[in-house]
Amino acid sequence: MTRPFPLQTILELMRDRADEATRNLARLIANEKDARARLDLLLGYRDEYAGRFRAAAQNGLTQLEWNNFQHFLGRLDEAIEQQRETVAAQARNTATGQAQWREQRKKLKAFDTLSARHFARENAREVKREQKLQDEFAARVKEIKH
Repeated sequence: MTRPFPLQTILELMRDRADEATRNLARLIANEKDARARLDLLLGYRDEYAGRFRAAAQNGLTQLEWNNFQHFLGRLDEAIEQQRETVAAQARNTATGQAQWREQRKKLKAFDTLSARHFARENAREVKREQKLQDEFAARVKEIKH
């Protein structure tokens, strides 16, 4: 009879932790992707607005219009810089999440290996026991025939 893996509870805990690390990493990657998309959106909007500013400047602007354009471009630049910082922070978070994910996978693999070795030993033990029973049965059959 095969004995259960004595570290099964820990193996299941490692699987749960690896699954959680995977979900966390997926969330971090999605957050980083969203932050990059917002940055791209802001950069595109700034380019579009700067193009409008150049076109308006060629047609002539009042001082108030000039100031409004400059003020709004300055605010866009601030928002872009803040979003770049957010993207950098998200990238750092993703890198940390990847390291944690790799560590959890490493631990899980170690316990999976221990489990596989345990069951291989148990299987070999069972095969040996069955072979012994078959040998004993064959010997008895032989004795009965003679």
